[in-house]
Amino acid sequence: MVTSHHEAAHRIFQDCPELLAPVFRILDVPFPAKASVEVLTADATEIRPLERRVDSVLRIEPPDGTSGFLLAIEAQGRRDPVKAVSWAYYLSFLMAKYACPALLLVVCHDKPTANWAAGPFRLGPEGWTALTVQPLVLGPENVPVITDPDRAARNLALATFSAITHARGQEAPAILEALARGLATADEESIAYYAELLEIGLGETPAGDIWRNLMPRTYFPGRGTLIEKTFLEGEAKGRAEGRVEERAQMVLHVLEKRGIPTPDEVQERVTSCTYMDILADWLDRAFTVSKAEDIFNDEI
Repeated sequence: MVTSHHEAAHRIFQDCPELLAPVFRILDVPFPAKASVEVLTADATEIRPLERRVDSVLRIEPPDGTSGFLLAIEAQGRRDPVKAVSWAYYLSFLMAKYACPALLLVVCHDKPTANWAAGPFRLGPEGWTALTVQPLVLGPENVPVITDPDRAARNLALATFSAITHARGQEAPAILEALARGLATADEESIAYYAELLEIGLGETPAGDIWRNLMPRTYFPGRGTLIEKTFLEGEAKGRAEGRVEERAQMVLHVLEKRGIPTPDEVQERVTSCTYMDILADWLDRAFTVSKAEDIFNDEI
């Protein structure tokens, strides 16, 4: 089951590509300076009844025009004995589809899972390795613990990723305190985005309670967060009409940011909808669908 913590752990790379450079330094893997980053479809399905989907896929292109690479990102919450086969499929499929080298980055939130995810995973019959999968892994052991507000302010994306990764550790309160203080000097949009991303990512956990006390402001509508609950409980009808329009635009904005084409008929159906609960469902699906039309499918 995909959780909010799971979603936040990989979506931050889509929204904040500037996080890739420091992350690759942590992993001791070269990363091209000033590279362009493109979000690709995460759908790796060849035969429709058999659905396969990696969490996020980015295309990294160096500015000098030399060959780039694909980065498949998976958030992994526990050991899974069949995952190596899925990962091998993802990498092979992406390399064949885009004719481009591919790397797999696995984001973990506990040390045992991170140690397991590092592999290498050797696939083949006993006595012979036909294929080896060796992911790059981020987890509590190598993601820095950022407790300095000045450092957090200089790199909000990395500080937020640190908070998500170490959410279950004893360092979480200090990281969240530093991030809250670091955000005090940020622009309004950044404050709103990172505050909400963490509320979604931390969920109903002790770390989430700490964050809600530190930063009551939120950003993404339709996610059951503080500003949303306040709105649902007490907004006047006139304000509600404005919120409906705002949420419809957010659905289209998420699809656009993910690189999903939105035909005119999809845009018209979204913007003409006046029901907040329906728009909330469409917004949730916009984060995961591979085609814009799929947000209207109740089975997604």
